[in-house]
Amino acid sequence: MLTWLANAWSLGCRFTKFGATALALTLLGAASALADEAGGEANLKLPDLSQVTFLGIDGHKLLLFGIVICIFGLGFGLTIYSRLKNLPVHKSMRDISELIYETCKTYLITQGKFLLILWIFIAVVIVMYFGWLAPVHPTAVTLPIILIFSLVGIAGSYGVAWFGIRVNTFANSRTAFASLRGKPYPIYSTPLQAGMSIGMMLISVELLMMLFILLFIPGDYAGPCFIGFAIGESLGAAALRIAGGIFTKIADIGSDLMKIVFKIKEDDARNPGVIADCTGDNAGDSVGPSADGFETYGVTGVALITFILLAVKNPTVQVQLLVWIFVMRIVMLIASAAAYFNQRLHRQSQVWQR
Repeated sequence: MLTWLANAWSLGCRFTKFGATALALTLLGAASALADEAGGEANLKLPDLSQVTFLGIDGHKLLLFGIVICIFGLGFGLTIYSRLKNLPVHKSMRDISELIYETCKTYLITQGKFLLILWIFIAVVIVMYFGWLAPVHPTAVTLPIILIFSLVGIAGSYGVAWFGIRVNTFANSRTAFASLRGKPYPIYSTPLQAGMSIGMMLISVELLMMLFILLFIPGDYAGPCFIGFAIGESLGAAALRIAGGIFTKIADIGSDLMKIVFKIKEDDARNPGVIADCTGDNAGDSVGPSADGFETYGVTGVALITFILLAVKNPTVQVQLLVWIFVMRIVMLIASAAAYFNQRLHRQSQVWQR
């Protein structure tokens, strides 16, 4: 009896192991099939944009005009940057703002090194996922594309953040000097120009990168470009946003401790934490939001493209919707510049000059 039970137990264990193995293989096969079928954004195939015309102009040529608008947007941002730099400012105020910028620059260089180290770990995850778990064939082509465009995304977030902090440190001292005149409009106008410069540069760079992928990358490889770009800019924005918030809180607490322990006011020039606190304010309120805005504008674009290609099966309608959303983004850029110039036309209003 015992021998029979032992044989039955042994046979049952074998069937259990065999069944578990078969089930595991079945699940892996199903997962692989689903990955091949879907694959997320990396497997998206863009339709030919030139197959649909709008008022006699095909979609591809229409979006080429968008690149021209983006270049004008870049010029617009750089022009305001130059104007801010040349605004009158007292030497002592300029020296303080330059000292703050130099400290910000040290912070950004440290952040850049950290981002590159962080990217190495993310690159390992990208290789494992898109090279093995959910491969996008041919992996020898798509995998390097994803990795390269992830670096492009990081560079975009990082570059916009650097530009933002440079403009803000200009605007800080110029606004302080303008306030000495006792008139409200210059105090309003200088920060507005700084915001327009950063905003136009941010949107123009982002839109230019996305239009480049949409217009000049073959449709079969646009998906890997978009997913790599989205990963990179999200990584850059997350690191810069979180680190900037932590930095500004630590610097703020340091200045407060000096105030408590040594009875020195938080903004007193004798407080060694003042410059660190000002740097922290720029890191938390300029670097983080600039990189975050760049990332948000980019990933929403990728999400819209993904939704259109997955939800709409008709290629003609796909092209119409893709062209429409990017034309709207180009029009928003034009509308922002028009609104700014409209405000400038009324800058001599007596309401502001009193």
